[in-house]
Amino acid sequence: MTQRCSDHGYENDAEGDDLEWEDHVMATVAGEVRRRRKELRWSAQDLADRCEEIGYPIPRNVIANMESGRRGSLPLVEVMVLAKALRMSPISLIYPVGYVDEVRQLPYQDPHPAWDALQWFTGNSPAEDATDHMLDHFLAHDLELRSALAAVESEDYERWKVKTAPNRVQREAAERALARYTDQATNAKHELRHHRDAIREAGGTPPHLPPQLDDVDPPDTDTPEENDL
Repeated sequence: MTQRCSDHGYENDAEGDDLEWEDHVMATVAGEVRRRRKELRWSAQDLADRCEEIGYPIPRNVIANMESGRRGSLPLVEVMVLAKALRMSPISLIYPVGYVDEVRQLPYQDPHPAWDALQWFTGNSPAEDATDHMLDHFLAHDLELRSALAAVESEDYERWKVKTAPNRVQREAAERALARYTDQATNAKHELRHHRDAIREAGGTPPHLPPQLDDVDPPDTDTPEENDL
């Protein structure tokens, strides 16, 4: 089968000669590599040089063969290196939203909108049969972490306003706001602690906490280094 390269895939010269699913995935990645390389006004050698600078050489002829559809495989590690070299995220090579309307998410499936496929791939829109609950815990942990940080920062700011208020009216207003943010911070820390406990119970290690939230974990909580011993 002969193929003709376009910026986002390979077009079959023979009418009705459909690409296999893995070929479609490769064609999408190759097309986005080609599009982004042209956008940066780089030659294939320029891209190869940047891959070598990263520490994982991908020769110019390999890049050229990939872009033209003459290459039979595309390892995940190369997708990661190419994305770094092209100053983009790996997921944008696989699902180039904004440049490709639809992609074939899995074999024997009809095309899906690229944005929906990206959400599924990143875990933001899990499949109905998904059982990777650790990912759910980490996503929830990230949301509560952001809420807790915002509440603590607001609490600190209102505490400063209480101390520097020029008169009683402004001080009392700051004290009321401080009480609200203190409650929000307490609740957010409680939820954050809940998700950290769930991660530990599932056999995982929670992410490190910023200094502002170092009171979330109990003092006797094992550190990752201790867990490794």
